[in-house]
Amino acid sequence: MAAEPQPVKKALSKNVMAMKFMKRKVEADYRRQLEQEKQRAIEESHWVLQGKEERESCIEFEASYVNCEDLYQCGRMSFKKFNPAVEKLFKEMLAKEEEAKSQEWESEESVSDEEMTRRYDSLVETVGKKFSKKRKMLSVDAALDALSPSIQKPAKKKKTEFMKPRD
Repeated sequence: MAAEPQPVKKALSKNVMAMKFMKRKVEADYRRQLEQEKQRAIEESHWVLQGKEERESCIEFEASYVNCEDLYQCGRMSFKKFNPAVEKLFKEMLAKEEEAKSQEWESEESVSDEEMTRRYDSLVETVGKKFSKKRKMLSVDAALDALSPSIQKPAKKKKTEFMKPRD
């Protein structure tokens, strides 16, 4: 059997190889080859006992205990339904905390009855003034006084007219 001749690869000219982008390509290939050799040398120098597989450590080291301050207060925890009684207690405790937070939020955001009536009275007055004409302003103010006597309006000051100085 005769061996088939291998196709001959044509090389690029030296002028093309002297171009900057070609030099960068050659350097990148060289760096990649060096990195592979280093990695291979590290892997060969690493000792492994036969029959034992290498495992990563599952232990995490923290420099401070600050991350542990907000943990579960009871002290017992259960994961993936390992201890259903503890998980039930945990759910009840979370429900109580949520209820306490919601009540606190409601008390902060709620408005008392007196405050609500005061706001409503001022709203009625403002809307009434918006839709009244100048001529009817006085009659609307009187009607509002009759509807909401709890509002105490400041006394209106009379406009003083310009007084001509004496000669």
